[in-house]
Amino acid sequence: QIQFAESGGGLMQPGVSLRLSCLADGSRFSHYDMGWFRQAPGKQREMVASITRSGLTSYADSVKGRLTISRDNAKNTVYLQIDNLGPEDTAVYHCNAPLCATDQDMCVPWGRGTQVTVSS
Repeated sequence: QIQFAESGGGLMQPGVSLRLSCLADGSRFSHYDMGWFRQAPGKQREMVASITRSGLTSYADSVKGRLTISRDNAKNTVYLQIDNLGPEDTAVYHCNAPLCATDQDMCVPWGRGTQVTVSS
């Protein structure tokens, strides 16, 4: 079964950019649509971006214009670029199947995630 390993988070200053990575351990990565999720303290997990197998992207309204999702199938990796970081971006970020956003039965086991903390 495919497994995910997220990385790239840290303590960041407001206004800077950050790129998160999600490495998928599995031979069929290119066959999967992928999504980035985040869970802020005290809030429910939400999907903020998704990318199809063919590269079509979609974003939550709350983050449009600041986030960019991309993928490199040769590296089994999906990326999330976050520009102009703000305190509202403080969260644990995970990747998973986009259908997981509406149907927990479609979720692949969650990786550890990567913590992003935005603070001056």
